[in-house]
Formats: sequence, C-alpha cells, structure tokens
Amino acid sequence: MKVATEFPLRTLLVDDEPLAINRLRRLLGAYGDTFEIVGEAGNGLEGLKAVEALEPDLIFLDIEMPGLNGFEMLAKLPYLPIVVFATAYDDYAVRAFEENSIDYLLKPIEPERLEKTVERIRKSHSAPTGSSPDLRHVLELLKPKKELHSISVKTGDRILLIPLASIAYFEAEDKYVFLHTVDGQQFLTNHTISTLEEKLPDSFTRISRSTLLNSRHIQEIQRHFNGKYAVIMRDKKATQLLTGSSFHDNLKSLMEL
Repeated sequence: MKVATEFPLRTLLVDDEPLAINRLRRLLGAYGDTFEIVGEAGNGLEGLKAVEALEPDLIFLDIEMPGLNGFEMLAKLPYLPIVVFATAYDDYAVRAFEENSIDYLLKPIEPERLEKTVERIRKSHSAPTGSSPDLRHVLELLKPKKELHSISVKTGDRILLIPLASIAYFEAEDKYVFLHTVDGQQFLTNHTISTLEEKLPDSFTRISRSTLLNSRHIQEIQRHFNGKYAVIMRDKKATQLLTGSSFHDNLKSLMEL
C-alpha cells in the first residue's frame, strides 16, 4: 500500500477522451498546491504502464475505456493509489462508490463538485491510503456474476442437473436443505440457504430463515396471521409457504406490495 505523505500529490490522469483530460487538467490547475500532474494515459493499458513507471499517489480514472477498462486496470496494479473516478458510469456503480467511501466525479465535471473532492482528499491524505480495501470490495461487487443455469444434486450413484426454471423453492429442515421442483420432486442438496441466496439470480427470493423461492412460480399471495403472508406456489402441490417476520421487505419489494 502506497502512502502519500505530503502535498502536492503526484497525480495521473487516465481517460480515453482527450477533451475530458484537457478539461480535468485545466480544472486541477486551480489546485496546484494539492496536485502535481505527472502523466496522462489514453486507455487502461497505457494507464497500467504509467502507474508502474510513475508510481503516482493519486489517479483520476475513467471507467469505460478500450483495451482495459478502469476496473480491469486497477485489478492488475501491484498497489492501489488514491483513486477518484471521473466517469459517466451507471447509478449502481455510483452507489457502490458512495457506500464504500470512494470518490467519483460524474462527467461533465463541475468545478463545485471537484472542490468537494479536493477537500476530501486534503482531509484524508495524511493517513495510509485507505482506498485499497474499500476499492477491492467495490471491484468485487462490480464483477459480473457467473450465470447459473442449474443446481446439481446427487441421487444414488447419479448426479442430476436441475434447471433453475424447474425449481419452485428450497426449504431447510434441521441441517438439510431440500430442492423442490414444480412437478413435485424433492432432492437433498449440499448447499445452505444462505449460499443459495447469494449465488442464485434475483428471481429467487428468501421469504424466511428456511425458505428461498423462485418468484416466477408464485401463483398467489395471501395475507396471513400476525402480519405474515402466505405464498401459494404454482407447483404440482400448490404448496403454501409462510413468510418470516424478518423477510417481509424482500417479498414486498419483489411484488411491489
């Protein structure tokens, strides 16, 4: 981890748009006591080489670039400088940056917003560069998840691949988790409910500590006692599943209740 001990911070600009780099360079010129621009790069590959050669304290970094995008470039660095994203990236990424204390500037960069970034950097620069663990976490959040199409279950000497589309719900009983299909079959799995919740696509929603259902097979939702809901599944048994008090928001959000 690199530590920036004094101003001005050695600063690298990485962006594939020359106009964006020129504008940023001009805006940063008002803060000569804070930034010393030591180099520019026009894409992620050039940025990687520039970081290795120049060892900057800080990078103003675009995300969507040819060759390597900003995230891919950062993932290959031997250390992480302070990183400020200067990007027109989507709202999901922006929320992730906010939640993980990573600063960002949305294009076109406005002087007033840049001033807040400068103040933030000035306040935090004296400590060891704190962006590394947070940024690593954001990079993990933004990695595309591997697309899952089926769940493997063992039955006798065979391993079956059960398509996600045919799964109605998963239910935990004691230490075991069972997979229930739309046509009424039941299989023992080697997964926990929490692991399945993490790995399965958003169409699978957890409605209680022991139940994870496929929302595409919900037939009906009924109000139940004590503020709970009964979910009637569109499976062979028309299974009724009850929500847990800690998971009401999952169902309400899904069904816009």
